[in-house]
Order: sequence, then C-alpha cells, then structure tokens
Amino acid sequence: MVNTIVGSGSLVTFPTLLAVGYPSVTANVSNTVGLVSGGVSGVIGYRRELEGQKRRAAAFSCCTAVGALTGGILLLTLPSSVFDAVVPVLILFASALMAFKGRLTPQHAHGSQGQLVPAGLSAFFTGIYGGYFGAAQGIILMSLLALFLTDGMQRLNALKNVLALVANAVAAVLFVFVADVAWEAAVTIAIGSTIGAQLGATVGRRIPDEALRWTVVVGGAVVAVILFVT
Repeated sequence: MVNTIVGSGSLVTFPTLLAVGYPSVTANVSNTVGLVSGGVSGVIGYRRELEGQKRRAAAFSCCTAVGALTGGILLLTLPSSVFDAVVPVLILFASALMAFKGRLTPQHAHGSQGQLVPAGLSAFFTGIYGGYFGAAQGIILMSLLALFLTDGMQRLNALKNVLALVANAVAAVLFVFVADVAWEAAVTIAIGSTIGAQLGATVGRRIPDEALRWTVVVGGAVVAVILFVT
C-alpha cells in the first residue's frame, strides 16, 4: 500500500527480512524480486491516470532500466556501506524539493525539452538507486518528476509506479540469475505486495493533489530521520 501511494514500503519489508535472520544482501535481493508483482498490481490500479502518458512512460522507462541494471551490478560488487551516508541526505533533499515545488517548478509549457531531459536523467539516476537498494525510491521519483514535469500529482504518481516497477523488474531479473534469492521470502512479499498495491491504489487515487504532495514530503522526512538514526 505504501509503495503504491507514496513509496518507501521497503523500509518495512527489508528490516523485517533482516529481523528474521536473512543476510543483508539476500534480504535486499529477495525484497526486490518479491516487490515486482506488487509493482504490476500498482500500475494496473493506476491505469486510468496513465492514459496519455505512454510515450513519456516508455522513454523514461528506458532510462530507468539502464540505471537499475547499473545499480544491481553495484549491489553485487560494492560493500553495502557505500550509500549508507548518502541515502538519507538524498531522501531529505527530495522531500525539500517536493515541499517547495511551487517555487522551483519551471513555468514553461509541459512536455518541453527543458523539462523532459532532466526528468529523464532523474529516472536514470533514481533507477541506479532503485537497483542498488530502492527504499524510498518512490519518494525521490515523485519529488523529481513533480519538479520537472507540469502535471497533476495523481498522474505523476502513476508514472512513478511504472518507473519503480521497471527498476525492480530489471534488478530482479539480474538477481534471479546471479544472486542468492530466498524464494520463500520473495513469494511471501509478492503475495502481500500484490494485494496491498490494489488497496493502495483504491485509497491513493482519492487523495487530493495537495494532500498527496504533503504526504510525500512528510513521508520522506520520516524516512530520512529513520535512516539517520539507524
């Protein structure tokens, strides 16, 4: 539910896997694999808001896919401490962008190259983060998309769900072939996330744009604080 509405559901599932005894990399990999079906469910739940977005969703998905593949490779080759100090700062910065969206968003017409290029780069770099760890990637995506694209929050949330699904799916394919997946954990998360995403879409699509924006801001701040103190 949290992933579909705002993002950061992995801050629940990932620590849970650690708490029941899975090694950190195995927990991360299994969590990513399990969340793919939830991502599909969330995209289906937001299908109406995706109308008219096929071209930019496809373009940004390519950027995200390349980034996620890069992030997945980094996860399997670099120590987990690499991003520890950066992640909470990044999430807090993204929340600040969302909070000051009205002052920062360019006022030129929606769809211009000036907006699409940085939005595509945002999809790429967030894809790297999504492939590497992914917790709160939805918050970062929503904040950056809202900064560079002039559109309603619900439509941007639908686009965010597509890109988060792509990041998880690309990383999951890599992990299935080259990493140790705890399938009992992945399947359990898949079942829960699929059901939760449908409930999240039902609730999230009814939230007014301004309320959704501040939900992202508050959620990001809470996530950043949790990561700072843990």
